[in-house]
Amino acid sequence: MSDESANQTDLRKQQLGYKTVLVTGGAGFIGSHLIILLAVKYPLWRIINVDSLDYCSSLKNLKCLENTCTYKFIQFMYVNAEGTSFLLQAAFAARVEKFIYMSTDEVYGDSLEKDFDELCPKRPTNPYSKSKAVAENIVMSYWENHKFPVIITRSNNVYGPRQYYEKVIPRFIGLLQQDQKCTIQGTGLQSRHFLYVDDAAEAFLMLMERGIMGEIYNIGATFEIPVIQLARELVKMVKNTSNIELDDWLLFVEDRPVSDLRYPLNSDKMHKLGWKPKVPWKEGIRKTIKWYEENTCYWPVRTATNRNPSCAS
Repeated sequence: MSDESANQTDLRKQQLGYKTVLVTGGAGFIGSHLIILLAVKYPLWRIINVDSLDYCSSLKNLKCLENTCTYKFIQFMYVNAEGTSFLLQAAFAARVEKFIYMSTDEVYGDSLEKDFDELCPKRPTNPYSKSKAVAENIVMSYWENHKFPVIITRSNNVYGPRQYYEKVIPRFIGLLQQDQKCTIQGTGLQSRHFLYVDDAAEAFLMLMERGIMGEIYNIGATFEIPVIQLARELVKMVKNTSNIELDDWLLFVEDRPVSDLRYPLNSDKMHKLGWKPKVPWKEGIRKTIKWYEENTCYWPVRTATNRNPSCAS
């Protein structure tokens, strides 16, 4: 096929609503939910999933798409700053329509009072958030130097079905299902905002459709809870125990060297686009617990106990 014919074919596909979307980390928790939502809302789009299939990822998360002609999986081995740089180079060369980088609320550091808006300075305190901050700088440099169409998102803690046991909610649920105590670092007074995964996926689709190039968007949750209270709520729901016995299921362990207390986000920019969280905490956590009760063998049982004690992230 000649270049002219190929260009005409691409143009016809665009006019008919065809697009190709590449999702990195698509076999993981948030990525898999996003891919499934894309497949449902845009059945004609081609979806490419690039993932290294690390311990917290599984192709089981996308089993419903494995025989569809519009979905393709590719393995990949680099992460965060190095991987982002590699992908940006490839995306820039391919002249992609839009590049959305999913960062984290942790790049802001800690705040006891003020809600972080997108103009607040970055003060990351741990290796993970520092690597994310570096990756953000690389992404934004492509906009500043080349006007390459990039968007950066920073979201609160995302939870829901299929999340790996290293994160606090599935870890607590997994421990309780094995009749073990919830391990809490430090005092447990670290407070976190929790966003249901379907709301997070909807936010990313909203940005694909309406996001402004070169902008950063906070994707914030309205629900906030201290980790110790989170553990007590999960004990009550999973073990069906009385209030008097709740703390019998808590085990306090050594805290991290640095543990931020809060990451509150101001999400007015997302609200102006038309997005707000829809799934209330009580509904989301019930759905989450129900999924783990019905899928006890989805992740290996050892993953609930063999990794580091649960933290606030």
